[in-house]
Amino acid sequence: MTALHELSAIDLWDALHRRRVSAREVAEHFLARIDADASNAFVTVTPEAALARADAIDAADDRTPVILGLPFADKDLVQRAGVRTQFGSRAREGFVPTVSDPMAVVLDEAGGVSLGKTATPELGFAGHTSSALTGHTTLPGRPDLGAGGSSGGAAAAVAAGLLPFAPGSDGGGSVRIPAAVCGLVGLKPSRGRVPAHSGVGQIGGLSVAGPIARTVIDAALLMEAMLGRVNGVVPHRTTLRSPEHDQGSLLAAAMRGEGRYRIAVLEGTPWDDAVDVVIAQEARDAIAVAVRELDRAGHALEELAMPPLPGYAEVFARIWQFGAASVPFDDRQLSLVEPLTRWLVEEGRRLTAVDVGRAVSQATAFERTIVGAFAPFDAVLTPTAALPPRPLDWYGDDPEGSFQQQVRHTPQTSFVNVAGLPAITLPVHVTAEGLPMGAQLIGRPGEEATLLAIGRQLERRIPWEQRTLARFA
Repeated sequence: MTALHELSAIDLWDALHRRRVSAREVAEHFLARIDADASNAFVTVTPEAALARADAIDAADDRTPVILGLPFADKDLVQRAGVRTQFGSRAREGFVPTVSDPMAVVLDEAGGVSLGKTATPELGFAGHTSSALTGHTTLPGRPDLGAGGSSGGAAAAVAAGLLPFAPGSDGGGSVRIPAAVCGLVGLKPSRGRVPAHSGVGQIGGLSVAGPIARTVIDAALLMEAMLGRVNGVVPHRTTLRSPEHDQGSLLAAAMRGEGRYRIAVLEGTPWDDAVDVVIAQEARDAIAVAVRELDRAGHALEELAMPPLPGYAEVFARIWQFGAASVPFDDRQLSLVEPLTRWLVEEGRRLTAVDVGRAVSQATAFERTIVGAFAPFDAVLTPTAALPPRPLDWYGDDPEGSFQQQVRHTPQTSFVNVAGLPAITLPVHVTAEGLPMGAQLIGRPGEEATLLAIGRQLERRIPWEQRTLARFA
């Protein structure tokens, strides 16, 4: 008999919808698995609240919510009223908010059942999930390797079968990196696409919310919930959107998985003139697998060089530092933070208004360059990570060195945030050592449906969900 955690999210939703299983049974099953977890995916578990929520769903007549009764967890950067939210930081230890963030509200309204909080590095500033407050979060089954970040707890939870899917946030790759490390699907939406966490209004507009799941269809299902439709319509307040088919249903696009597209294979990264970037053979092998299967599926494939983005390294660093400087730490709190955070905050506070304005202006120019270079293509293909999953001590304690190590690991994720484009990582390859390697597809603005359709086609050809199931069966 198939255990509940072995079901895909869409199959589990169907069982809940038909009342073949209760929301309480589902919540109890996943809570028990969380209790036995060794990857440190969760930093806070809320069984009483989860079971009360599940009971309320079971008692209700309405079976229409998008993720009816499905368990998820909030990343520990998302505030939920009455639930400890520590942002992975000793400076926020024990903090309990009284008001929920919009993303928590949206997922509740979509019928989800939060089981607690997943791990994040301090304030989500790192591409690996290690925290002086909560420890290391590791790739399930490999306690010597990190789970990636900053949504590492979310990815580890899905990869370990503690959740059917999980929401994350992505400011420079923080959904795609851990998804790739853990052998999962991760979708970063376009800037402005998810109203509850859109990136609009931030300096640089980098951070957006997106789903992590075992399958493309499950990622699309959670993405639909994150959109927060009201009477079937997404309450877009700021985004400019492409025309939508099927009333914009991303789930429909993923389930059909149709179309033939023009896809470019990108060579080069925007960091090449500032950091010693090496694309490992394992990453090139992942691209070779993706190219082979895309070609067999009938897509047109071409080569494309990374467009010139002079000064990219300095511009991105300044925007990242300014974001850190905007965190309202007093001197006592700043004394408690980790070296990387302190460096980012202190460097950010040294920036002048002219520095920030110039960086934002340059980033806007980069966005136009990237969007223009990619415009002839339906999607652009890159490795998600240049290197296989990294050892826990690989990043080091020196903050500037750690920042450069993060760039070396994933040099092709952050520019997608700068450009505001959608991107999906797909677990197309496994190394000789049995480690996941992902391929990233970058789409046109607002064209998440195209990425999901292509991803679904690859998913039919490459049995990556079976690999995940084999790890936690």
